[in-house]
Amino acid sequence: MSTARAALLVARKDLAIESRTRTALFSAIIFTVLGSSIFYFAWDATEVAAIDLAPGVMWVIFVFSGLLGLQRSFGVEQHERAIDGLLAAPIPREAIYLGKTLANLVFVLTVQAVAIPAIALFYNLSFGREVLVLAAIAVVAAIGLVSVGTLFAAMAVNTRLAELLLPVLALPFFVPIVMPAAQASARLLAGRPPSEAFAWLRILLAFDIVFLAACMVAFPFTLDE
Repeated sequence: MSTARAALLVARKDLAIESRTRTALFSAIIFTVLGSSIFYFAWDATEVAAIDLAPGVMWVIFVFSGLLGLQRSFGVEQHERAIDGLLAAPIPREAIYLGKTLANLVFVLTVQAVAIPAIALFYNLSFGREVLVLAAIAVVAAIGLVSVGTLFAAMAVNTRLAELLLPVLALPFFVPIVMPAAQASARLLAGRPPSEAFAWLRILLAFDIVFLAACMVAFPFTLDE
């Protein structure tokens, strides 16, 4: 079986499990809506303009809601050691990583599809043609987040404090992804020329390529006893 086909099967399995339980997705969506509303009511409109606050709120929500799905990525297979069956399957371990990453990407993009309209509603943002560029930024940033997060989720799942260890490990590596994504979003929402956002988008793409390649190489070693 080819690596691509095996990765698609792993992603399909994870998405089927999540579609039946929906626990992580519902938790992330509830967190997204509550986070947006809490930031809105705690914000003083006379001190900070909505257009300045919205990008930061959006990316804080993306990061922490994404961690909910990343935590469940390998935790769901801890019961009855289902991960052993996956490791025994005649597929490359890189395919497991790619499949998990793809499933996590679908999860994060689903959360983003809820978060962006929610933030636009709370902060009275109006989107025109720039919504396509904002969507591209969200997708590219999501690829970087899940690339790193999937690797550290595999590393942390067998520890006693996996829920605490995953954020500690992953958040420092999220910074190079979130910073250019937030800068590009801020310039776009402020009505600046899209060319300014594209400059940050190129930096974001560079980090995505580096992180995805490095994590794919490192992943097989994280599953060794």
